[in-house]
Amino acid sequence: MTTAVEPIQLAEYQQRLAKACELMQQQGLDLLYLNAGTNLSYFTGTDWYPSERLVGALLSATGQLLYISPVFEVPTLQGYQQVKAEIAGWHEHENPYQLLVEQARRLSGLPNPRLALDDSSSFFIFEGLRQQVPDWQIQSGKAVTQGCRAQKSAAELAIMQRAMDMTLEVHKAVASILYEGISTAEVEAFIDKAHQAVGASGSYFCIVLFGPDSAYPHGVKTPKVLEQGDMVLIDTGCRLLGYVSDITRSYVFGEPTVEQRRIWNIEKQAQAAAFAAAKLGQPCELPDYAAREVLMSHGLGPDYQLPGLPHRTGHGIGRDIHEGPYLVRGEQTALAEGMCFSNEPMICVPGHFGVRLEDHFYMTAQGPRWFSEPAHSIENPFGF
Repeated sequence: MTTAVEPIQLAEYQQRLAKACELMQQQGLDLLYLNAGTNLSYFTGTDWYPSERLVGALLSATGQLLYISPVFEVPTLQGYQQVKAEIAGWHEHENPYQLLVEQARRLSGLPNPRLALDDSSSFFIFEGLRQQVPDWQIQSGKAVTQGCRAQKSAAELAIMQRAMDMTLEVHKAVASILYEGISTAEVEAFIDKAHQAVGASGSYFCIVLFGPDSAYPHGVKTPKVLEQGDMVLIDTGCRLLGYVSDITRSYVFGEPTVEQRRIWNIEKQAQAAAFAAAKLGQPCELPDYAAREVLMSHGLGPDYQLPGLPHRTGHGIGRDIHEGPYLVRGEQTALAEGMCFSNEPMICVPGHFGVRLEDHFYMTAQGPRWFSEPAHSIENPFGF
């Protein structure tokens, strides 16, 4: 299923860097440090894992880009670069933060430039810089990184759509192999192989829960095997060209009880209400309020009380499975074209079961649009 999917092109990385510079100038920033990980890869196309060694890039508000890396990694880093630029290297006995400070002054032409760190940077990076330049007021670069990453391009949406399509096919397949006594580990192994079969490297993550365990959003230490009448909750996704899919389905192995059917239908109503509340220009918190109003109308909650919804209604998604902004009370960021979110107002009934229907949508000029078609019914979630 990965054929004809195009990776992000060099011109788009250059557009992202230009937008970052524009936002930096608006924020009064001279420099932005991009640490190894999804921020570095988003802006430069350079995939590198974050570790205890400082690897990243400095971007000046005027558009100059400089990589920083251990000297012994420079030849390897050059092979990963999409956006080419000079690399400043440091040896193992040297202080990389001193090098970063020196290069920041050189790029900005200022003795005390206004430097922001991307919001994924570890504290040890901030602390290393603070020891070198205690008088610098180093700040968060979230306004720049999220300001760019939150609104996806057409190329990003196309990759994410295919990744979601792949995971939905995996969900359909796994529903057909369940049998009484199967373990969660066996199901997880099947899901990993199924993701490989549709073209991914495997599962990016996988949560499989049966019966009362399904009331715990992220699982339990010792999961049970499948029995007749158990609620089945499967939450999984894969990674495609740097972007993540994430879909959850809940259904019953066997005949649903009256209560299982009631809660499942309320969950579907809450998910639909959150989707309908997502309107351009309105704050991201509104879908969360809409979902909770549905739950409260059925005697669930209120707020985070159980039985009910113990967490936010949704998260942003892209190169990270969870990224801002979020569909949660207090999030005032305005919904805008290209923003992508999960919609998963889970209902937990402790001691009995939980139901999570999770699909993602993205904002268009006409309003929200689903990446994956929501579940049809508790007996026929995939509309076969």
